[in-house]
Amino acid sequence: MNTVPPVILGEMPSLSKLYVNAAAQAARRRVLGTHNGSSLPATGHEVRGVKADVGNLTAYQHLIGLTARDTLPAGYLHALAFPLAMSVMNRDDFPLPLLGMIHLSNHVEQRSPVLFTESLDIQAWVENLQGHRAGTQLDVVAEVRGAGTPDIKWTGRSSYLAKGVFLPGIDKPTPYNGQTEFTPPDPTAIWHLGVDTGRAYAAVSGDFNPIHLSVLSAKALGMRRTIAHGMYLASRALADVGPAKGETFTWDVTFDAPVFLPARVALDISTGQTPGEGWQRSEFVVWNHRSGRRHFSGSVAPL
Repeated sequence: MNTVPPVILGEMPSLSKLYVNAAAQAARRRVLGTHNGSSLPATGHEVRGVKADVGNLTAYQHLIGLTARDTLPAGYLHALAFPLAMSVMNRDDFPLPLLGMIHLSNHVEQRSPVLFTESLDIQAWVENLQGHRAGTQLDVVAEVRGAGTPDIKWTGRSSYLAKGVFLPGIDKPTPYNGQTEFTPPDPTAIWHLGVDTGRAYAAVSGDFNPIHLSVLSAKALGMRRTIAHGMYLASRALADVGPAKGETFTWDVTFDAPVFLPARVALDISTGQTPGEGWQRSEFVVWNHRSGRRHFSGSVAPL
């Protein structure tokens, strides 16, 4: 947990306003040719008394292939906390451009079930600013607690890359020349993702990042086509793991290559079990069904 007291916000920030502000900030930096130093904000942001919207929750569950339940999916909690994380990265003292950030990986700890009726306190902060061979990366951490209690129910750590941005005083790591070989296995499922996949996820998550919405807005940010939200894909894979994951678990995802829309991707899930001990770990991988290129992989394990 962040040791510096957070800034308490009165309500959850509007993602649409944050994206508009991020675009204005990017334009200002281009014109002035400036950046905001090489250190991260020392304090995070917190919103108290947050509740899920039942209609929105139901739409989210339907979109990623979950049956309706009264507990909040781990991916939904990420979406619930995401505006707060974005607000930290929108601060004037945040040194990296928000728009165009690349999602590298995610680590989630689902420590206890969260009922949709519960009131929650959510906090987000940033840390671990470091060099990357392609730019600068950092971690964005979010924490969900029961309202007014120290009871941590869910934590998420997302690593992001500001590609092509090299801040003064931050060394690049030694270039990595190795490459993990990937041979596609026999898939357990094929996903057909339409061109509107990004817009559909934006409608339930509130994440209207331009790279996910249309070809024109994606090209404006350097993408050749619209790409699918990484957390939509990861959440759908988690949903396909099914009830075996239980109520408390760790969930790790590493993103390798974007999924350009429309797309046809393959999924494989393998689950390990020990006789007498039950489920131990599930691993999943998603790849381009035609080219065999891996898009992302991850695992789910008991906590």
